[in-house]
Amino acid sequence: MPNRYFKARQPFDFHPHKYDIGILTGLKRGYEDNLFIRKLLDLSETEYPLYYRHHLEYFLSKEPDGEQEFFTLVWQIVQRRIAFIEQKDPFHTSHARDVELIAILTSFKKYLRSIDRWHTEKTLPEIIAEQYEQIQRQSQEIAALKEELKEARKLETKEFIDIADGYVLTFLDLCQKMRDLILPEEGKELVFSQTEIVWTKMIAKHFREGGEEINHDTIRRYFPANRKKPGKKYSPIPADMQLFNIVPAKKRSI
Repeated sequence: MPNRYFKARQPFDFHPHKYDIGILTGLKRGYEDNLFIRKLLDLSETEYPLYYRHHLEYFLSKEPDGEQEFFTLVWQIVQRRIAFIEQKDPFHTSHARDVELIAILTSFKKYLRSIDRWHTEKTLPEIIAEQYEQIQRQSQEIAALKEELKEARKLETKEFIDIADGYVLTFLDLCQKMRDLILPEEGKELVFSQTEIVWTKMIAKHFREGGEEINHDTIRRYFPANRKKPGKKYSPIPADMQLFNIVPAKKRSI
């Protein structure tokens, strides 16, 4: 077969790409399948995807719609070589080598089967069995997702905490002040979050103002990601909305 499919080693190239096929003098016409298989002997199973992709991309650079054609050719090369070896005399002097080669080709064939999107040479029972396995996996995934959803919904509520109409900024001011409270004995923050957006999401999700939904983007500008360098999008709470202060309680004796 003329070489349209495989990236060949250039003649007398002493530093070819690892996955190029050929010998020192290049690629002998008509031996492409032999050299493609010969290269497999030097590869580990983990390299099969890289090796296959190396030559596929070479072919696709010339035939952009030829992925199935390339797969079918490689599949047939492997299938024919396995069939040829299996028909050989088991008492031939090359038998030990033949057994090794069949193992390698079978392993590579297993990889090919894993990427086969065209059900190449599959029987109807094989296709049905694979589809059944896929349905089983999807059913298990759906069951797991349903269980996760069920757990998540335990914390959901249709009720909201209502802020007096016109005083959402006063509430935001209190939230901001809560972030700065330090426990007197432990010396650490009363409340802490890795990101400021947690506050805005909590407020937008669980609070209402005068019974109306609070726009997340509107309140987000009061919680900049960097409090020390808030940037131009940040808006401070107006002084006339800062109606309360949070002060430490006097220590009471028990």
